Amino acid sequence: MPQYKREPLTETEAKALEAACATPRERLIVWTLLDTGLRLAEFVGLTKDRLDLQARRLTVYGKGRATRQSARMTKRRILPLGDRAFEVLAAHFRLAHDMGMKKRAVQANVRRVASRAGLTKRVTPHVLRHTYAVTCLRKDIRLPTLQRLLGHEDLQTTGMYLNLAPEDVDREFRKKW
Repeated sequence: MPQYKREPLTETEAKALEAACATPRERLIVWTLLDTGLRLAEFVGLTKDRLDLQARRLTVYGKGRATRQSARMTKRRILPLGDRAFEVLAAHFRLAHDMGMKKRAVQANVRRVASRAGLTKRVTPHVLRHTYAVTCLRKDIRLPTLQRLLGHEDLQTTGMYLNLAPEDVDREFRKKW
C-alpha cells in the first residue's frame, strides 16, 4: 500500500500562514504548532502546569505504549520553547488553566488562517508538525535530537518526515560540498 506523503509548508508558505493570523487565538494555535511540532491531541491537552516559565519549556504527554490496547497519552517529553511559542503560551496561560479548545476547533482555525493566507494546499495541524520537523532539519538539528523533540520511539518514524524540498537538498549539498 502506498505511504501517505507528508507535504510540509515551504518557508514562504509558513511565513504567509504566520502573517495571516488575525487574532491572539489564531497566533496561539498556528505559532505554537509551527514552533513546537506538537500533535493535535498534545496541543489541546496542554495545561498551565506544563509550562515551565523559568526554564522556558513544556512538559508534553504524547502517544505511548502503556498497553497494547491503548494509545493513551502516556509518554513524557520536555520541549524547549523558542521566544515566539513561549510568549503566546505564557500570555494564554496568564488567563487560562488549559487550552480551552477541542480538536475540531483547532483544525478549523488552521484551515481558516491557511485560506486567508491564500494557501491552496490542504493545511492541517499535522502539516504544521511536519513543517516543524523540516524546519528543524534546515536548522541542522540532528536526527536523534529531532526524534526526541517529536516524541518518536523509533528513528524510522522520524525518517518519514524527511521529505525535503529539492531546494533544501541543493542548499545543503552546496553548503557542505
